[in-house]
Amino acid sequence: MIKTLLKSVREYKTPSILCPIVMVGEAVMEIIIPFLLTFIIDELEKLAEGETQSVDGSKIALFASLMVVCAFLALIFGVWGGKLAAKASCGFARNLREDMYNNLQTYSFANIDNFSTASLITRITTDVSNVQNAYQMCIRMLVRAPVLFISAIIVTLRIEPLMAGVFGVAAILLGIVVSVCMIKVYPHFRTMFKKYDDLNAVVQEDLTAIRVVKSYVRENKEISKMKDASGEVYKYSVKAERILTIMMPCVTLTMFIVNIFILTLGSNMTVGNITGNVSPSELQALIQYSAQILSGVMMVAMSLNFISLSKGSADRICEVLNEKTTLPKPENPVFEVKDGTVDFKGVSFAYMQKANEKVLKNLNVHISSGETVGILGATGSGKTSLVSLIPRLYDVSDGSVKVGGIDVRDYNMHTLRNNVVMVLQKNVLFSGSVEENLRWGDENATEEDLRLACRQACAEEFADALPGGFAYDLGQGGVNVSGGQKQRLCIARAMLKKPKVVIFDDSTSAVDTKTDASIRSALKKYAPDTTKIIIAQRIASLQDADKIIVLDEGMISGIGTHKQLLETNEIYREVYESQNKSNGAKEEV
Repeated sequence: MIKTLLKSVREYKTPSILCPIVMVGEAVMEIIIPFLLTFIIDELEKLAEGETQSVDGSKIALFASLMVVCAFLALIFGVWGGKLAAKASCGFARNLREDMYNNLQTYSFANIDNFSTASLITRITTDVSNVQNAYQMCIRMLVRAPVLFISAIIVTLRIEPLMAGVFGVAAILLGIVVSVCMIKVYPHFRTMFKKYDDLNAVVQEDLTAIRVVKSYVRENKEISKMKDASGEVYKYSVKAERILTIMMPCVTLTMFIVNIFILTLGSNMTVGNITGNVSPSELQALIQYSAQILSGVMMVAMSLNFISLSKGSADRICEVLNEKTTLPKPENPVFEVKDGTVDFKGVSFAYMQKANEKVLKNLNVHISSGETVGILGATGSGKTSLVSLIPRLYDVSDGSVKVGGIDVRDYNMHTLRNNVVMVLQKNVLFSGSVEENLRWGDENATEEDLRLACRQACAEEFADALPGGFAYDLGQGGVNVSGGQKQRLCIARAMLKKPKVVIFDDSTSAVDTKTDASIRSALKKYAPDTTKIIIAQRIASLQDADKIIVLDEGMISGIGTHKQLLETNEIYREVYESQNKSNGAKEEV
């Protein structure tokens, strides 16, 4: 896990390495100051005893000056270390988010199915922030604290070994308490982050479907869902924090007990009641070192608090970073698609590798380049699954899918998907203008290219009629246009790529039959050499196709023209008759 995360440090290695060194410098300066103070106290003790002649004023001035220099250096090191830690941790978090996002872009649809959208958002935001805070504590406090502790112990051993033993016992006890707390708290934090995913899912779903919520007057229901999700986060946060609250009181209690031991033992050694040789100056130094040692332990406890919080986040981040695409790259990829020929040979497919039932079963289909092919079938018959194999959104479980005579697994992915374009069932537009959305198809397209693509999708006329024309802002998700207009813009965006194969997954369901016919006519006129595969529920959208494939429970029920299927395929005939009766009933009304 640590190795995976540290790969994202990259250009911030220098501040990440320099920060601990600077913090060591600060800790050393803080250790030297009490040591210098002992010399001053020794001289002042002579003055208090009346030995004025033996007091060396220049010595006091020298050590006082050295203390000021050390304090000033500690200040500089502290400020410098803070800046370095901030730069290193913020840069690390930035790289971590970029690495996660970049890896997400390599995912296949099968990989994406392993994570919910809400979970990915939580991992990229909240989880990375937790790891960032822990990283900053590690390179700053978690280095400074042990140096303070070890240095103070060494100096204390030099003064009085018994005192060092007190510190050692206290540190061991606190270490046990901190370790137990971390072990106990981790499962609660892990569960809490999963509840964060649920919370984000509720917010995302509610905001996405806000119009539906309001139209059905379900605001109170959504508020209740949000309250429940937020309550779950609260519950596990409280469970975790209850455990962590034990740490600081234990540290504070230990500090007071140790101070009592130091003052009691040290004062008795000073006056000779207990065997030992501790001068008043050394006792003062011991008190200061005890504060430094125990503050160091407190810093370690705080750092481990952040680390225990971030461990669950780190595990979740690594899951995203370590997820590898299920679509391996070919060793010698093909960079050219010759034509729009599509062949399915013995194709079977299941979304899960260990699934008992396959979505598609032993399909064999040949589609010639330039053909218009319709696909019809009941919901769940495998229509979308079938066409998703052509641009390699998923890989087949058995058999092969070929485009232009070459297995899709042998193509360079960008080459394949630039030549096999799929207009998805759910039409998605992005914030920005009409032109900006169309240029997703081709960033370098000319205005004439844009207009030609819109003509193919019968979108030119309504696009020109919009305020500002192609510069019209569509709003987030294309909320400023109707469903049918959105579909036509998505078709235009796809045709701008000038693909060899274009797939329409029920992409004209929101337009009327007249516009649907106009789109098919325009595609036939302007893109005669492009293979067009159309999934539709309306037979009217398919009956002019060169061939129609009828799917039934993942198997081919029939292939043929509209006329042939009416005569030979019962499923097709039933759909046709039910739709004609429906149309007839509407006309009678």
